[in-house]
Amino acid sequence: MSDPPKVHPVHDVEAPNENQNHPSAPLVPRTMSKSDAGDPEKVDQHQQHPPQGTIPVMHSKPPKKRRSCCCRFFCWTISILLILIVAIGITVGILFLVFRPKLPKYSVDELGVSQFDPSDNNSLSVTFNLTITARNPNKKIGIDYRGGSHISAWYLDTKLCEGSLPKFYQGHRNTTVLSIPLRGHTQNATGLQSMVQEQLQETGNVPLNLKVKQPVRIKLGKLKLFKIKFRVRCKIVVDNLSANNSIRIRSSSCKFRFRL
Repeated sequence: MSDPPKVHPVHDVEAPNENQNHPSAPLVPRTMSKSDAGDPEKVDQHQQHPPQGTIPVMHSKPPKKRRSCCCRFFCWTISILLILIVAIGITVGILFLVFRPKLPKYSVDELGVSQFDPSDNNSLSVTFNLTITARNPNKKIGIDYRGGSHISAWYLDTKLCEGSLPKFYQGHRNTTVLSIPLRGHTQNATGLQSMVQEQLQETGNVPLNLKVKQPVRIKLGKLKLFKIKFRVRCKIVVDNLSANNSIRIRSSSCKFRFRL
């Protein structure tokens, strides 16, 4: 008679391992205490009673009222400045559109030499007679030429003579011809005359510079503005500087600018 078949138990591979899901050892060792962060009672005790030996730090809060007042003052100041700048810009723009300002023009028409002679003490006496034309091309703007003007004639870096412009008012679209005498004395007459003669022999002409400073008041209709200064620089070239001779101006150019 044959033996009955034996049944052997088969382990299920897909079945979860109970040992893996349920660890036998605790996560925190027994020798270690629990984290204070997890115990709210200890956290409160630490917050209420700091450890001995430590000095509590008092955090001072900055005054908010002073900061807010400073910020308000700064904002108001910037706003007022911006409003003033915008208002000035609008006013200037309106005045420009209404009056259409144009720069005055100047030209040197004639130059007469009455004296260009050396003296006994080796100084040079110079007398020029200038004819200058001033043009005001503006339709609604007048120019009031005030006292305190100054005009000087230069050869290279040497001032030869000087004078001043007369006081007068120049109306709208007006052209005024001015006759201006210039007088002066300079040292080293012999050296200066020799330089002028060499210049004539090399180029056949003599370059001169005229410098003008003129205080004026601009008149817009019936309104007179504050005083400003005209600065004019003219470069002229003449054929000679002999006294009592006819002198021809070969070229002339003037530049104008103003300063408050």
